[in-house]
Amino acid sequence: MAAMLIDGKKIAAETRAEIAEAVAAQKAAGVTPGLAVIIVGENPASQVYVRNKHKACGEVGMYSEVIEMPGDTTQETLLAKIAELNDDDKIDGILVQLPLPKHIDEEKVINAIRPDKDVDAFHPVNTGKIMIGNPDFLPCTPAGVMVMLKKTGIDITGKNCVVVGRSNIVGKPMAMLLLGANGTVTVCHSKTKDLASVTREADILVVAIGRADFITGDMVKEGAVVIDVGMNRREDGKLTGDVDFASAFERASYITPVPGGVGPMTITMLLQNTLTASKLHHNL
Repeated sequence: MAAMLIDGKKIAAETRAEIAEAVAAQKAAGVTPGLAVIIVGENPASQVYVRNKHKACGEVGMYSEVIEMPGDTTQETLLAKIAELNDDDKIDGILVQLPLPKHIDEEKVINAIRPDKDVDAFHPVNTGKIMIGNPDFLPCTPAGVMVMLKKTGIDITGKNCVVVGRSNIVGKPMAMLLLGANGTVTVCHSKTKDLASVTREADILVVAIGRADFITGDMVKEGAVVIDVGMNRREDGKLTGDVDFASAFERASYITPVPGGVGPMTITMLLQNTLTASKLHHNL
């Protein structure tokens, strides 16, 4: 069998059209959702992400500002900027682009963002709400994966779901969201013994470990749904995921490509979170 592709670009475009309609309705009520993105330093990948976020806000009619700070910005200066944005009524969502320079404590920065403006859903208050199944915001990448599964018509209830990776940004919240949708969830990581025997049991396999082409077709159950969150650059400059696409494609029923799979959904869910924050702030 060969897999069906899950087209992240198409699903993202449909979702953004729905968000744009909701933004237009809010604007008619006199409220424009606003996002502030802070970038510290000159990381080229981060600069691309920030530009894409700013552009996406414009496309759905949101207000957005990008605050660029030099790489030698002190922690105090950054925290003061966050405090200022916390009090700014134009701004519904605040995002600090990670990674930060080494001399800045990432945890302190995340904790400084007001939970009701934390559109990345990294603040302990928001991660706690996800844990108990009562979230205001969902982390953008796992939320995007859930929308992709739903719009593709894949029912999670009772399925064996395997998440490879346990990061706070993708792996852990992904497991919680699949659990919340009645999946039976296993989380694997670098210390998992005989990883292939676990991944071969997965009806839904989500891979987020940051190692190019790590999951091969022989590690995939026949007919599984494969979601590749990875984004790696090969030596020839081409982008590739954490899944060896060609071999997994032969065994999966559905698979996400890289690029054009999960990536477009991540920024789309950031827009969704900013819209949600605006609704909360204005009781809409």
